[in-house]
Amino acid sequence: MASSATFDLSERKDWRSAFVGLRQLLANPNDTTQVFRIMRALNAGTPKAGYERLLRSAEGGRIAYQRVELAERFSDPDFVNSFPQGSVGAAYAAFLRETGYSAEALAAVSQAEDAGRAAEHPYAWFGRRTRDAHDLWHILTGYRANDPLGEACLVAFSYPQTGGLGWAFLAIGSGLKALRSPHRKLAIKALWEGYRHGRRAAWLNGQDYERVLAEPLDSARRRLGIREPVAYYALQAVLKRSAGETA
Repeated sequence: MASSATFDLSERKDWRSAFVGLRQLLANPNDTTQVFRIMRALNAGTPKAGYERLLRSAEGGRIAYQRVELAERFSDPDFVNSFPQGSVGAAYAAFLRETGYSAEALAAVSQAEDAGRAAEHPYAWFGRRTRDAHDLWHILTGYRANDPLGEACLVAFSYPQTGGLGWAFLAIGSGLKALRSPHRKLAIKALWEGYRHGRRAAWLNGQDYERVLAEPLDSARRRLGIREPVAYYALQAVLKRSAGETA
């Protein structure tokens, strides 16, 4: 992907922008632009650390050398629909059909907020790799993408996986919002479970995602040490029952 954008190598955090972004996101959870605003404000230095960790991993040198653009690969219908039934890839293809989401659309939102994300730089590429695998992480973890709680739990999972303060900031914001919920204890438990699962799982950004897509979903979760989100599923069941009672 050719781009004249420049990647900002500064590691300075912009807390003011992060707080403004969080306030706007809490007011409108569908404002995805604010998520990227927070990431830009607080994740400075994270792509550099992640890229260097990738180079130290078993297959990271090859992955970095190939520099696959996941947004392009994951938006290719022939590629996405090529995986066998029961695989991670088949689940991802079903997810795209059901939600209408796409990796390219997510990339467009992020680059509208920060053109530097498209820069021809290894750190920028690693940042894109993290961004573009987000929906795949939903599949692997079991946290639903079209559910605010599922998104919040994946945010909590993502903090220990990436080390980015933006993820921690979003998770804390989700926790504060959960305190106003009638099911706050279960919600906080689900968020904490997401964080713990992120700590215990294998480092997902060090994985060859194309190989992961070809694996049976259950086998991939076992190999990567991704545990079943019991607390999240329990809260989903409670919310579903509550919705049925009030219908």
